[in-house]
Amino acid sequence: MELHGFHAYLLDGQTGSGKTEIYLQAIEKVIRYGRQALVLIPEISLTPQTLDRFKTRFNCPVAVLHSGLTDRERGLAWDAARTGTAPIVLGTRSAIFTPLASPGILIVDEEHDGSFKQQEGFRYSARDLAVVRARMESIPLILGSATPSLETRYNCEQQRYTRLVLSCRPGVARQPRWQPVDIRKAKLSGGYSRELIDAIQSHLDDGSQVLVFLNRRGFAPTLTCHECGWIANCLHCEARLTVHRQVQRLVCHHCEFRQPVPPRCPVCHSIHLQCLGQGTERSEETLEALFPDFPVIRVDRDSTRRKQAMQNMVDRVHQGEPCILLGTQLLAKGHHFPNVTLVAILDADAGLFSPDFRAPERMGQLITQVAGRAGRGDKPGTVILQSHHCDHPLITTLTQQDYATFSDLLMAERKLANLPPFSYLALLRAEAENGQLAVNFLSFARHQAEMLLPPAGNISYLGPLPAPMERRGGRFRHQLTICAAERPALQHLLATLCPILEQSPMAGKIRWSVDIDPQDMS
Repeated sequence: MELHGFHAYLLDGQTGSGKTEIYLQAIEKVIRYGRQALVLIPEISLTPQTLDRFKTRFNCPVAVLHSGLTDRERGLAWDAARTGTAPIVLGTRSAIFTPLASPGILIVDEEHDGSFKQQEGFRYSARDLAVVRARMESIPLILGSATPSLETRYNCEQQRYTRLVLSCRPGVARQPRWQPVDIRKAKLSGGYSRELIDAIQSHLDDGSQVLVFLNRRGFAPTLTCHECGWIANCLHCEARLTVHRQVQRLVCHHCEFRQPVPPRCPVCHSIHLQCLGQGTERSEETLEALFPDFPVIRVDRDSTRRKQAMQNMVDRVHQGEPCILLGTQLLAKGHHFPNVTLVAILDADAGLFSPDFRAPERMGQLITQVAGRAGRGDKPGTVILQSHHCDHPLITTLTQQDYATFSDLLMAERKLANLPPFSYLALLRAEAENGQLAVNFLSFARHQAEMLLPPAGNISYLGPLPAPMERRGGRFRHQLTICAAERPALQHLLATLCPILEQSPMAGKIRWSVDIDPQDMS
């Protein structure tokens, strides 16, 4: 690995293969040269363990930057980076803008993670900006992931990046064994199959820890009336309200609208209200009933709101006592739990039938990352994946082969459909309380765009169309998709089109935005 001048590296290493050690060795050399390292991580929750690794390894100040700090804490860290007092700067996506006195290396851990894309307001990709900044400052860049994004993989194939592979775990640690469980027609206990319950009991009795993954917080995603079929929907979105039993509230996870759980149906006044589906709160109750002799530690956005809450939970797990970790994707990213020998994925089907073309990629990455928490110590690991579609090609490829083969399959599909990374997208969004205003604006935008660059083999337009969630936060949302074969053509078009749209009288009556390389099509 060349640490002088600009070089972009993809560190493609299996989960638990030692990517962090590679980062540490590279940082050590850069600090020895008298320069600084900027390290980006996808989640605030990963900060404590990453910071501990750095402080254990290096006897130097480490500046930390993320939105969970006070203004004073952020100001001090910013100044330490700017003046060079801190040789190492650790932060989430906004840290990419941190000034460095003597930049030496940029590292983006879990480069595939969608958290690196700012979705609202000033939109940017911290990963892509890292490439631009490293090139401008003539320093090396390391993009690390066990599940590289298809865009990054394509850049390696085009020889823009150098791919470095870590193909196995160090020492006696081995990749976990997959065990798909078909739950069609199976009798489930609170979402848990008999095979899974027996496996959890066996691993706990052996003194090991178990991680249960359910990417849905709250108690239940739906509240309905058994008598008349009423469903609790958000007043402002096309979405159902999630039941949060601990606070006795119905919550919209899209606009944060809240209301008390009604004692009876507002339509027929029946008291027979039912909670349908599984959330982490409900699953926690199920696990406590099934395994009363072992602690259940729930890790989601609700349970980790308080400062130090995540660190306290991680410290408790690292004590090594048998327990059950239950959580959302907060548990899937970068955590090292050496005593976890069983990972259970309760519902692997969510990403199989989404209208978003990126959903299968995200599903594969998330499942692979969660599975990678098992067997990272001396004991072998097992992954039990519950699904109604165990024979689906994507599921069988993941469980019987590996993520590289899975991504080969996705790349072939993308190429046939001429989707990124084989083309370039821009999503023009518009929203208003009166949906027709948004449609009129996007129709005007498409007319202007087609005058500037008529549809042809190298450019196409789709829309205006309603967004997959048409109404959110009380506003109707529509979008226009522009697909180009070459990025310069797309950039030239938008550079001319956006000033025209800004001058339109319709622009002041709506909210509109342009999203380049959109990661979320909803």
